[in-house]
Amino acid sequence: MTTEQIPSVADRTARPTVSTGRTGSAERRRSSMTARRHRAFYMFVSPWIIGFLLLTIVPMAYALWLSFTTFDGISPHWKYVGLGNYRELLNDSVTWDALGRAGLFAVTSVPLSIIAGLGLAVLVNRPIRARGLFRTLLYLPAVVPPVGAGIAFKNLFDQNAGATNGVLTLFGFDALGWLADPYARYVLIMTVLWGAGNIMIISLAGLQDVPRELHEAARIDGASAWRTFRSITVPLLSPVLLFQTVTGVIASVQTIMPLLLAPISTTGGVTTVPQSNYLYMIHVFAQYFALGRYGYASALLWVLFVLILIATGLIFKFTSGVVFYNVDPEAKK
Repeated sequence: MTTEQIPSVADRTARPTVSTGRTGSAERRRSSMTARRHRAFYMFVSPWIIGFLLLTIVPMAYALWLSFTTFDGISPHWKYVGLGNYRELLNDSVTWDALGRAGLFAVTSVPLSIIAGLGLAVLVNRPIRARGLFRTLLYLPAVVPPVGAGIAFKNLFDQNAGATNGVLTLFGFDALGWLADPYARYVLIMTVLWGAGNIMIISLAGLQDVPRELHEAARIDGASAWRTFRSITVPLLSPVLLFQTVTGVIASVQTIMPLLLAPISTTGGVTTVPQSNYLYMIHVFAQYFALGRYGYASALLWVLFVLILIATGLIFKFTSGVVFYNVDPEAKK
């Protein structure tokens, strides 16, 4: 081997230097690309973050501060009372009665609406003629604004000029005071069932995701339609049913539909609601706008927020053994 063929010490030491430079350049490019991805991510989510801070966190913090005061929304003369509003709340029987009615309404309306929506989804999932038309008609009430739905039901069940009493008198029955006790609660349940099209659409999406092979295997094994529905369809729909239960409970305890259904009569500037429909949010509404007790009403809302968190946690806890997922929701990727 000649001398020219033997690499010198300088050559052997220079090669790692070139490699290190290339590695550093590649690392800088990767770091720059990662930084650009991070900037793009925060740029796209920034509208939601800003909206969440300004429209959720700030109002909640302001309501929490109000709950420790006697502020009435107008007068500058207010004082800090600490936990005084919360102590009054604990001793207010009207508040607990309204909360009990809201809980009873949730326990009644949520299962009925889920069953009605799932039943409609099963019907329109079958291969029938004009299936798309039926789906549209059944879903249509869900897109009607709540104010419009409330006015429509109020006119429909009006004691003097409502179509419902018109049909009753046509068959020789006496007209009923649908919008007064004790029938007002049933009208409220009807408004919830009337909007079951929203649950129907979600349940229909879940039904179409159930593998047909499982139904075919069940039929081959001789399982009845009800057994197939109970043992295959419902377990695979359990995540959808859980979602509908949680959102339904949250929506039901926050409903203000009784105000729209109430007869035209006011007390202190607020519409009088039948006793059976005097729910928790109606009580909050009265405290805010009839009595001007912003501090006490804010305390009521914060208590409701905590109770909803507890109820949601309990629902997840007690349904953890009956909800089946295609993948483990707690699995780490």
